[in-house]
Amino acid sequence: MVHSAANESEWPSLSPEARQLFRRGAEAVLTLRPDWLEELHAAALGGQRMRPVAEDPALAAATRRATLANLRHWAAANVSHPGDRVPANTAPQLLESARDLVRRGLDESALEAYRTAQGVAWRRWMRICFDLTSDPEPLRELLDASALSITTFIDDTVAAITEQMRVERAELTRGTHAERRAAVTLLLEGAPIARARAEAQLGYGLTGPHTAAVIWGGTGAEASRRLEAAAEAVVRATGAGHRLTVLAGAATLWVWLPVGTAPDLDELTADLADHPDVRVAVGRPGTDVDGFRRSHLDATTTQRMMARLTSPQRAARYDDVQLAALLTNQPAQADEFLADTLGDLLTADPDTRQAVLTYVRELGNTTRTAERLYTHRNTVLRRLARADELLPRPLAENAIGVAAALEVLRWRGATP
Repeated sequence: MVHSAANESEWPSLSPEARQLFRRGAEAVLTLRPDWLEELHAAALGGQRMRPVAEDPALAAATRRATLANLRHWAAANVSHPGDRVPANTAPQLLESARDLVRRGLDESALEAYRTAQGVAWRRWMRICFDLTSDPEPLRELLDASALSITTFIDDTVAAITEQMRVERAELTRGTHAERRAAVTLLLEGAPIARARAEAQLGYGLTGPHTAAVIWGGTGAEASRRLEAAAEAVVRATGAGHRLTVLAGAATLWVWLPVGTAPDLDELTADLADHPDVRVAVGRPGTDVDGFRRSHLDATTTQRMMARLTSPQRAARYDDVQLAALLTNQPAQADEFLADTLGDLLTADPDTRQAVLTYVRELGNTTRTAERLYTHRNTVLRRLARADELLPRPLAENAIGVAAALEVLRWRGATP
């Protein structure tokens, strides 16, 4: 589909019949099923060039919002004024996405998502058009006009967002934020940078212990305030005296704390209660520059796992999710592992699964398991017997595999 964008004076005028078909098709776009939207999102985030975006939960979520916003913007415009040139989409979520891309050091190639989504949208639109009429003349008119409309709309939107990225990049090259971001990037990449210079740019000492956190979530005007409140919650939970904070995006903060102990998750989760859309991923404590880098990489691994599993957990530490993160790196294989290992226990009641996981953690001691679960030992024995009936292999023959599978379920949201 190759069309050049037309000037307003050259924009084609449609017949009344074609305009009516255009309106009906646009109305159908606004009511598309979720499975088709998932196909659209998968295309937008697919491809090697989009990998840095797809692997970052905040950027991926922003791209999904932008893709959906583009679709709805174009369709709504054609419901109101079918066949007219659709103005570029400069809605807040797209401008916010552009800021995030620049703050991550990405360039305009990340806007490839708009192009790949366009291809999927065009194929779906053709199906809609062919369902609207079998009359060849208005159908030809509709397809020609809509091909030009879609291409021009995406071109105009990409141009507008590209300009926004240029402005944002110019702003980020000035002031302390740019210096801090540049220094952190060099440290994380292992590039040679003098410790004294990095510390001066960061306002943060690199000698001694570090615990890193990634804090993300939320949209709109309140997002910044919620992220800052969550960062303060992490500070309180660790007892740190201060923190290094880098704005990694409109909805993401990177935080380092000069402490050698990760926060207590119960305390941190309780402190996040007023900010339900914010998540926190914490890395393992480390020491000096290597620890500064490794703790952050741990935190981003934890963040990706939480996003991949759509975990309901508000906060997570790398030490707690390391096994689950490894097992779920390939989602299809993870699902197969769960089904093969747990059998019917996969869909059993939560109390039975919780009893099995606690029993394995307590090294097969039913008395301690009962104490941990605040229940009677005989109840534990009944639940374990029930689990053996549901498992493909007895628990005694595959305790480690069963425990690993139940741990994945815990982070995936199916609380064992």
